[in-house]
Amino acid sequence: MFGNMGDMAKMLEGMQGNVAKLKEELESKTFSVKTGGGMIEVNINGRGEIIDLNIDDSLLSDKDTLQILLIGAINDAYTMVQKNQESSTMGMLGGMGGTNPFGGN
Repeated sequence: MFGNMGDMAKMLEGMQGNVAKLKEELESKTFSVKTGGGMIEVNINGRGEIIDLNIDDSLLSDKDTLQILLIGAINDAYTMVQKNQESSTMGMLGGMGGTNPFGGN
């Protein structure tokens, strides 16, 4: 069914190496999101961990606006990470020379 099992093992080993490399690349990336005209800035790494947060002092007295802007910035940051992960994964799958499981090529 799979042909030579040695070839299959080599292919799986290569895939594991590619996955490890992809994971390392994703984790090394950082993304920055600004909202409220730059009054809130969120920095997030490729694992989805917030690594820095800057809040303009003028927002400290306006709790409602602060909460709204923080929620928006954090959600935007997570969306950026997710899209990057999806894009990188699809790029890796495309580089394997197979067909696209979602149609297209």
